[in-house]
Amino acid sequence: MATVSISQNAATKIKQLILDRPDAGLRVKVVGGGCSGLQYRMEIDGFKERDKVFERDGARLIVDRKSFLYLSGAEIDYGEELMSSGFRVVNPNAKRTCGCGESFVV
Repeated sequence: MATVSISQNAATKIKQLILDRPDAGLRVKVVGGGCSGLQYRMEIDGFKERDKVFERDGARLIVDRKSFLYLSGAEIDYGEELMSSGFRVVNPNAKRTCGCGESFVV
């Protein structure tokens, strides 16, 4: 079954972000734009009808049906480094990405 997975680091961070919104999760979208044609958008959001919801240790990841076509098989990770911190999408469907890591081509 096709899925989008959540790393342990991402699950921990998502749970911190939704402490005051138990009905919410991290929504990951694929939208047009960026230097490679498609880019990722993320926000804390509630569920909508027809969303796909993935869960790990109480952390929820929400993906709309259109975005799932691009994210199936991907993993959402979270890292904190000296120069940058944040969520990252490890997407096996991306054929090419740009230098910023937020824009891709399938």
